[in-house]
Amino acid sequence: MNPKITLLGAGSWGTALAILAANNGAQVLLWGHSQEHMATLANDRQNRRYLPSSVFPERLSVTSDLKEAAAFSELVLVSVPSHAFKSTLTAFKTSSAVKNPKIAWATKGFNPEDGKLLHQVVADIFSTATPSAILSGPTFAREVAQNLPTAITIASNQTEFANQLADIFHNDRFRAYTSCDVIGVEIGGAVKNVLAIAAGIADGLGFGANTRAALITRGLTEIMRLGIKLGGKQETFIGLAGLGDLILTCTDNQSRNRRFGLALGQGRNRADVIAEIAQEIEGISTAKETYMLAKRHGIDMPITEQTYKVLYEDLSPLTAVQNLLSRDQKSESCG
Repeated sequence: MNPKITLLGAGSWGTALAILAANNGAQVLLWGHSQEHMATLANDRQNRRYLPSSVFPERLSVTSDLKEAAAFSELVLVSVPSHAFKSTLTAFKTSSAVKNPKIAWATKGFNPEDGKLLHQVVADIFSTATPSAILSGPTFAREVAQNLPTAITIASNQTEFANQLADIFHNDRFRAYTSCDVIGVEIGGAVKNVLAIAAGIADGLGFGANTRAALITRGLTEIMRLGIKLGGKQETFIGLAGLGDLILTCTDNQSRNRRFGLALGQGRNRADVIAEIAQEIEGISTAKETYMLAKRHGIDMPITEQTYKVLYEDLSPLTAVQNLLSRDQKSESCG
């Protein structure tokens, strides 16, 4: 029998994953909170707002009825912004008659209320025994929807669940690698958005490829410091969900976070840029949450700190860069 999966979140990434799974043979029900938006998707059989060139496969259905979505499958994949992650899953649980759902997510970020990792949010709403998994890696939705070669990591607290998800999404153009390091994959996927803003700012200021390469490399060090402190594994951070995702979002203008930083570096008005991008820019809230986590655990994350100050303390981008360059000289590998 073809697997069934409920996908919560009809933005670009949720839609791309729904198309991928349906093309692979799964029966997919894509849920979105806007009744008007979902009616348009049902009528057009494509998401013209985010992925205008990708037609929905026959196995992909859409709904704005959360009860219908909850009843469709015990396997749920969440792809909503991090600020809506907890409320969406709470509403899903209230609407669902399934006692033991399997919860996966493609959301990258922290819970803004308390800085919790998303697997902790899942455990709070359901239980620590709930099969849980995160899909993350260097993935732009448009390229996935266009069937361009892509690779991701699927990390789960249960190997069987990771393998089940890999079977649903893996094909000859989309490679799914499995992992048991949920924490590492979560940290890599969240913090890279902050560093993408920083990389955009540096490019917007007119700095060159040398600066970008240094920022990416030292940014990876920051991700590793935080991730290992919180329980992640070093090998995760030099893989797809760490270095791979970091390179992607720091170097390509398909990244909303990079484009946002680029505009800030060019001196543009923040509100105007957010309105122009008109999609979630996860790195804005994640910068605050990452900065607070770093302070709580006594972790040195200077790029994250300066990005936070640009976003929340009105520090000028140029001053932020000068602050980084004026730091005390240190050894990279000898203590």
